[in-house]
Amino acid sequence: MTGVTSKVQAAARSVSERVPSRVRPLAEPPPGSGLKPVPGDYGLPLIGHSISALTDMLGFFRRRYARFGPVQWIGLLGTKVVAVNGPEALERVAINRDKAFANEGFYEYLIGPFFHRGIMLMDFDEHRHHRRIMQQAFTKDRLVGYLGAMNPSIERGVARWHPDDRFPIYTAAKQLTLDIATDVFVGDDVGADADRINKAFVDAVHGGHAVVRANVPGGTWARGLRGRRVLEEYFRRQLPAKRAGHGDDLFSVLCRAESEDGERYSDEDIVNHMIFVLMAAHDTSTITLAMMAYYLGRYPEWQERARAESQELGKPALDYEDLDRLPALDMVFAEAMRINAPVGGLFREAVADTELLGHYIPAGTKVVAGIYPTQRMKEWWPDPDTFDPERFAEHRREDKVHRYAWAPFGGGVHKCIGMHFGSMEVKAIMHQMLLRFRWSVPAGYEPPMRYGTGPTPTDGLPIHLERLPHPAVPR
Repeated sequence: MTGVTSKVQAAARSVSERVPSRVRPLAEPPPGSGLKPVPGDYGLPLIGHSISALTDMLGFFRRRYARFGPVQWIGLLGTKVVAVNGPEALERVAINRDKAFANEGFYEYLIGPFFHRGIMLMDFDEHRHHRRIMQQAFTKDRLVGYLGAMNPSIERGVARWHPDDRFPIYTAAKQLTLDIATDVFVGDDVGADADRINKAFVDAVHGGHAVVRANVPGGTWARGLRGRRVLEEYFRRQLPAKRAGHGDDLFSVLCRAESEDGERYSDEDIVNHMIFVLMAAHDTSTITLAMMAYYLGRYPEWQERARAESQELGKPALDYEDLDRLPALDMVFAEAMRINAPVGGLFREAVADTELLGHYIPAGTKVVAGIYPTQRMKEWWPDPDTFDPERFAEHRREDKVHRYAWAPFGGGVHKCIGMHFGSMEVKAIMHQMLLRFRWSVPAGYEPPMRYGTGPTPTDGLPIHLERLPHPAVPR
């Protein structure tokens, strides 16, 4: 799936790819190093190749891969970026054995003003310290508790969905996952603040997507900064009660979390982590859920197969032990995340001169390792644009061609700490959706996409939603 209309693709390419831009090396390697320079070009003045990369990321990087290979440099969002694709490059960046790549520099440039000091923006010993504490919030026992808390929220949210010829599943999923995040992460005491907190959170997320990256009154960036301030004020105000209480929401858990060595978070740490985790959990789950719904609507045989599994459980909501009893849904989940990775890449900055697949990367270089393009490359995936969940079946396991051929949760020490929470949330929502509704999409419909944290539908992703004649919701 290309993700954008052909007209938008053509416009993007004509603006930022057809204008001549001289190919040149990023930097000359040290004499005698045996390393190759990184080839590439900046693109248009100031914006570089941002238009093509953000409106047609898959097509853009496929063309660049064919021209330059797995390592190249481009102009992106006002700076020079080395873009690498393919499982070997992904593994090299994610594992980071020589500690040459750090997260903070590039992520601070992209989203730092809105998600400052989130765990993904930390490196090395500091990251290890904060992750050891946060892991206490994502143990199996905690996940069981979170699932018990989210199931009523899912039931209330899905019950509000009504049959429609153009039901906007992405928009509905976005609201539902936001409500779940508020209930499960913040707790049940938000009350009258809920709408204000939700709006502030959405504004902060959008702030990181701003094209004009300046505090212009009324602009996306400015709204994001204001949203960040609202969230900070709210969480700081709630901290004393959360520290004194015994709640099971993530906010309360982080207030009490303690590593094996007795390390705990400061108040400032908790505020920063709460804002970041809300974003990370909400955005990725929304994209995954919406795209699963799209593919199940486009391929009804898989929808019926997944529904039969959910009906066979005989439960209106999933228990934790049920998560491993839905093999068809597991395969659909994996394939949807392969085709439309909810996090499109790993963003790093070189903190020392290093090499990447034989190319010279000088200190200070910003690097993006493409998860989304890699998972759609014919070099590693047969028929990469075809929806085929069976490729993850035990008799095929096409993902085993390389340990980083399928890497939607990243890898290494920065592998998504909430991956089990996210997959649990998406499956719990989809289970209830399958028991209540049947849906379809028009033949040939492909949602137009833009790039956010990953490829994101821009039209709300309308589906034809109808209630099942006899909803299979056992009581």
